[in-house]
Amino acid sequence: MKEIRFSNHALLKLEVLATHEILIDSDFVLETVRSPDKLEIGEGDKFTAQKRLNDDLVLRIVYREFNAFILIITLYPGRRSRYEKDSL
Repeated sequence: MKEIRFSNHALLKLEVLATHEILIDSDFVLETVRSPDKLEIGEGDKFTAQKRLNDDLVLRIVYREFNAFILIITLYPGRRSRYEKDSL
């Protein structure tokens, strides 16, 4: 598998989420990119990987894939009710 890098923005997001008591381990972020519950293809060669955080939230990670590595652009938690409504 390709090397996965975090943008400065993504690292900042992890810190900001921690100040709001949403602790996300970087290993969980890597696992989400490598093995998402759901994967969406977006504009401009961007992908959004999603994995369940808990009973109420999912983690969504926006990234780009280059020849040599994957770059995590940003990440954010979202309500399962919003992002899993098309799943059973």
